[in-house]
Amino acid sequence: MIEGRRILVGARRFMEREGVETGAFVARASELEAEGSTVVFVAADSQALGILAITDRIKPEARALVDALRQRGLRVAMVTGDARRTAEAVAARLAIEDVHAEVLPQDKAKVVTELQETGRRMAFVGDGINDAPALAQADVGIALASGTDIAIEAADVTLTRGKLGEVVTALDAARKTLSNIRGNLFWAFFYNILLIPIAAGVATPIGIHLNPMLAGVAMGLSSIFVLGNSLRLKRLRAWRIAAAAA
Repeated sequence: MIEGRRILVGARRFMEREGVETGAFVARASELEAEGSTVVFVAADSQALGILAITDRIKPEARALVDALRQRGLRVAMVTGDARRTAEAVAARLAIEDVHAEVLPQDKAKVVTELQETGRRMAFVGDGINDAPALAQADVGIALASGTDIAIEAADVTLTRGKLGEVVTALDAARKTLSNIRGNLFWAFFYNILLIPIAAGVATPIGIHLNPMLAGVAMGLSSIFVLGNSLRLKRLRAWRIAAAAA
């Protein structure tokens, strides 16, 4: 209330719900949304007075990040509460085809659930209070350290530097770590299944035996291999736009 007048500021759907006629500004609002701006209507006493256009700056690495994720076999989608025209304009710049626009805060988690029900494993990246339910619902919730405390608490992974490029770095680190774990397990089982029976003398009747001293050395070599294989992760480098372009 300002000087006895009821002032309303919000999205078009909010104005429609409050019975405010926005027809005089719809055409211009649509033009601004098509350019990627979020349009906010201003009304007083149920009479529309004007519109405000708010534009979020797309981070320089965003397009390269989307391309990098797609190259790694991921399907990228945008989930936003912005108007569909605005969302589609931004998605076009980032080459994102799957767009979920005009999603209310409580419905973001529903979008994640619906995609999970199709058999997909979901990673959700967010930094706001409204993203917390979706971060908790996703198979992997990824929050930016620059985001809100509730988003960080709800997420499984927090990117400490708050940069989008760390999403790719985290993915690469996770995949290479799992690959190393599988390699180490395979080597350990294969190596021990092969050599333990020989060290125990099972093959002695056919003239194959293993000196206890050599058996001790062999066990040491197994540990060295596992350790050396794991140390290869030290060669992992953070993802960079220049590196991706090269």
